[in-house]
Amino acid sequence: MITNASNLGGHFAPSVATEEVTLQAHEDAALFLGAKSAKEIVIGQSMTTLTFHLSRSICRDFQPGDEIIISRVEHEGNVGPWLEIAKDKDLKIVWVDFDRETWLIEPELLENVLTDKTKLVCLNYASNMTGSINDIKTLTKLAQDAGALVFIDAVQLAPPHLVDVQALGCDFLVCSSYKFFGPHLGILWGKEGILRSLHPYKGRCVSDELPDRFETGTPQFELLAGLSATIRYFENLGRSASTSESGRELISAAYMLSRDYEEPLTNMLIDGISQIPGVSIYGITNPNRVHERVPTISMRHSRVKPTEIAKFLSNEGIYVWHGHNYAYEPTRFLNIPEEEGVVRIGLAHYNTVEEVNRVIRAIDEVTSTARN
Repeated sequence: MITNASNLGGHFAPSVATEEVTLQAHEDAALFLGAKSAKEIVIGQSMTTLTFHLSRSICRDFQPGDEIIISRVEHEGNVGPWLEIAKDKDLKIVWVDFDRETWLIEPELLENVLTDKTKLVCLNYASNMTGSINDIKTLTKLAQDAGALVFIDAVQLAPPHLVDVQALGCDFLVCSSYKFFGPHLGILWGKEGILRSLHPYKGRCVSDELPDRFETGTPQFELLAGLSATIRYFENLGRSASTSESGRELISAAYMLSRDYEEPLTNMLIDGISQIPGVSIYGITNPNRVHERVPTISMRHSRVKPTEIAKFLSNEGIYVWHGHNYAYEPTRFLNIPEEEGVVRIGLAHYNTVEEVNRVIRAIDEVTSTARN
């Protein structure tokens, strides 16, 4: 993209090259998510922006009183768009809780709120608050058997776990490439037949073909090039564990390598901070269930506020998030003060044992004064 900074639609070489970059990015995103075709991939500014945009199309033919189910474990990106369209069209929002013991949206909890009025079910694949991974395949079948469409937020799942949209069976899935080490873009996958059936809100001169009909405005070409480079990174990582020539198999191998490395670190971090007096962890702590969570750990201390812990860790060169982190509903559901939230620590395949030990020592140090 250093030399190809042209717009699309020209016969001259830079424009043709830019079109190749754009097409390649959609092909690579399809490969990454296990989609059947690049026509099923819509790329936009962010997951939240795409969800707001598609919510208008998805709910266009819904009638007053129709129901949208949203889980209590959602990131606001999979809540706000549906609350707004529900207000616009007089739809009913129905909440499904997650189990405070298992930290999951249990199938029976969803079954209890499904009705013949349910038109759409919006679910979190992995929570950015609790880290828990929901059984999306089972939940999707329940919702679809009741006649509903299923919209999945996989933003927090995609960095440490492979996404396979064909295996899940859902109707839509969104993620963000910056979460899996790429550029700031949102990616939406939808079943081709459903995407074709939806009314596109677009300019008159925009093609009615997929995915053009849902991609408004001029694409961010340099970010699309970065997206393809990110997929190449996963393939290259996978080559250290596989001799396959299949891009999808290489990506899968990369994820297996990462999980094998990250899960022991996750257990180590959870075990270490669990032993610090006054610390509570919000999410799965059983080491035998580490495969049911992503390496995102949220914690609070009984006497030291999250912002104080985050500042101390920052001064030690340890960067963590604090607050509700847009996990507004789970924060409320868990009775966590919204103005304080949690300390959220995320691990990845580039972190080390020593770094995990540093985090544990730092949290122990910053909270030790409250114990004296």
